[in-house]
Amino acid sequence: MEQDEKFMQEALREAKAALEAGEIPIGAVVVWKGRIIGRGHNQTERLHDTTAHAEMIAITAATEAMGGKYLNECTLYVTVEPCPMCAGALNWAQIGRIVYGAPDPRRGYSLFSPSLLHPRTTAAGGILLEECSALMLTFFRDKR
Repeated sequence: MEQDEKFMQEALREAKAALEAGEIPIGAVVVWKGRIIGRGHNQTERLHDTTAHAEMIAITAATEAMGGKYLNECTLYVTVEPCPMCAGALNWAQIGRIVYGAPDPRRGYSLFSPSLLHPRTTAAGGILLEECSALMLTFFRDKR
């Protein structure tokens, strides 16, 4: 649990970078053997790319660091539950574990199908839930 909170803090740093850039504040890090090998935050506005989610950017960085497309020994820490697109990408990468902060009651992958994940992937939610949720609530409240 302590390790999960430590790396979720890093994902929160990424989410705050997204917030400062006017993006939806979601951040992600990929960890392998206690070391961050990929980081990302939402960049859909900056890149004019609807697929530029935090998870997608972190996956790309991590697979580059690993020198291969599979992340089965890695854990993704992300501040909000992945969407179906990101869950599908995590499936193809065969991520070992997903840890997220806040659930996404509108677009989270678990609403559609938990089987979007690779059969060997484990998932846990609610790590630093309040902090992760607060960023999202603040962002959307300020937008309205």
